[in-house]
Amino acid sequence: MLRPHSGPVKLLFSETTPDYAHYLYPYVVWAFLEPGETPADAFEAGFLPGNPEMERFYLVRNLRIPLREWKPSSENRRILRKSTNLRLELIPKSSFPDTPERRTRWISYADERFGQGIMHTERLDRLMAGPVISHLLQATDAETGAELGTALLHLAAPRVAYYYYAFYDLSDRSRNLGISLMTRATEFFTQAGYDHLYIGTCVTPKARYKLQFEPLEFFNGTRWSRNMEELRYLLDVDVPGRHRLDCPDYLAFQTSPVAAIAAASPFRAVTRPCPE
Repeated sequence: MLRPHSGPVKLLFSETTPDYAHYLYPYVVWAFLEPGETPADAFEAGFLPGNPEMERFYLVRNLRIPLREWKPSSENRRILRKSTNLRLELIPKSSFPDTPERRTRWISYADERFGQGIMHTERLDRLMAGPVISHLLQATDAETGAELGTALLHLAAPRVAYYYYAFYDLSDRSRNLGISLMTRATEFFTQAGYDHLYIGTCVTPKARYKLQFEPLEFFNGTRWSRNMEELRYLLDVDVPGRHRLDCPDYLAFQTSPVAAIAAASPFRAVTRPCPE
């Protein structure tokens, strides 16, 4: 079994497309909780839920905001000022009015935002039925009561608030509802006393808008890092046919050589007899 010192889990390595010519044989790391472990342990170790049932988690470059240290940046403050008319209500999933009309709006949003058929009805139904969604953060217009957006969340107070999906009115461009809802959620869960707000993956330049939060941490494969120059390098520089840790340019962001990085890694191999 492989597991980090400070948290979960049983790990599996699920093989994905190799680059045989360059001796790259990639694996996706899947984690499974053991008795006594919770999803919050997986989040803290750098994993995100791999399915709505939270039966497995996957290791990925994801972001979290340390809420006990968060101070609104100038851009955050600008967005907060613009979004003062957003009224937020945190609703447990069991109490949320999940109507067919709302589902239709969410699917239409997803088709436009993510691509046709990415969030189909069956996927949304499974998502809403699973424990990965525990609460919803509803945003309405404080003056008119009109529904403006909804964030789907997994909460494990006080350790984890996971901002999973958000659906909002794409036609209302003046309010910039996407980043407004995320920024207001950051403020909301800071005031609620949470440790971290997890805001999803950061693997393509499209995720750059998330970098406006300070401080911000990303999981770099061995630890949570606050080095934003390292993260920008990972977003901007492609190294086809090579591992990152084989690249001197990337290693320049590390404070130790590879052997020392490995020595400091929280993951260790523990051998056990194989079951018959």
